[in-house]
Amino acid sequence: MATVSRDDVIATLSRLSDPETGRDPVALGWVQGVAVKDGHVTAALEVPPERGPALEPLRKAAEAAVHAMPGVLTATIVLTAQRAQGSQPGPAGQPRQGTAGRAQSIAPPGVRHIIAVASGKGGVGKSTTAANLALALAARGQRVGVFDADIYGPSMPRMLGLAGQRPTLADDRIQPLESMGLKVMSIGFMMNEEDPVVWRGPMVMGALEQMLRDVDWGELDVMVVDMPPGTGDTQLTMSQRVPLAGAVIVSTPQDIALLDARKGLNMFRKVDVPVLGIVENMSYYVCPNCGHREEVFAHGGAEKTAAQMGCPFLGAIPLDIAIRVNADAGTPIVVTDPEGAHARAYLAIADSILAQIDSGARPAAPKIRFT
Repeated sequence: MATVSRDDVIATLSRLSDPETGRDPVALGWVQGVAVKDGHVTAALEVPPERGPALEPLRKAAEAAVHAMPGVLTATIVLTAQRAQGSQPGPAGQPRQGTAGRAQSIAPPGVRHIIAVASGKGGVGKSTTAANLALALAARGQRVGVFDADIYGPSMPRMLGLAGQRPTLADDRIQPLESMGLKVMSIGFMMNEEDPVVWRGPMVMGALEQMLRDVDWGELDVMVVDMPPGTGDTQLTMSQRVPLAGAVIVSTPQDIALLDARKGLNMFRKVDVPVLGIVENMSYYVCPNCGHREEVFAHGGAEKTAAQMGCPFLGAIPLDIAIRVNADAGTPIVVTDPEGAHARAYLAIADSILAQIDSGARPAAPKIRFT
């Protein structure tokens, strides 16, 4: 198979032309973030915001031209735009809209329920929770997909045993990879694990949109979205352009983590996304040798926070080396020890979530006041 380089991709894109100016996108400085890995190409066209929608045909032509290159297996070209001075940023150059007027949905058509797994800060085990929750939902007979929305730090390829694998294309649609009964898509499939994603916010938004829109997800009962930590553009884009059935907040018990968890919870409420509940991860540690229980990060803080915030407490997951080892090995604990206490805890969380989304119940949210 022919080998394609970054320079080859840029040369191909330079043969296209902008219909308005007649100049090629490379000369115009629009081509950004070109990455090539094992025949998989990603890039962005960073165009003037006012011309964004009109340049979708150019994006399609660029993607088709790159995909037709010898040695290219998949090509993903996203259309992005820097915000104008003083304007509110929106996904892929579009204006941000509140809940009163949502932007056009980018949700896959065959997915019944989409659940966001989020955290106010990093390092609380959000991705581990998302992977095990997805497998617990599948164990309950659900058709489940996992969408890794953490563009800067994708974890799902490794956690689900798919590191180093690449998606294929069929009928011009990207085919998600499959693992343990789950359909999985991540930007991590398009690059080396060690390579950083050096993209501006609008480029990330364009990539998210295309991984949802251009991937052949098929029919799913539940899609679990592994959000990046915090309350940034990705969370707002997913909240405003995807009809989320709800959000699950993951936190550890200590006060500083719970403070950030409250921020994440309130962010979802402000954009009218129901909070399905809080999970207390790393809740306690039980010595495997003597059975002594140690509350390393305190204990019970998430349950108290859930009560104070008026949302369900979904359960406590202990700090256990088996959970960490199996996550790193790509064999989550729900699969490796399905009858164990940890798997039962994740299954109980899955049952609580299913009860809420199947009933259509929306946990009561307090009115948010701005002073």
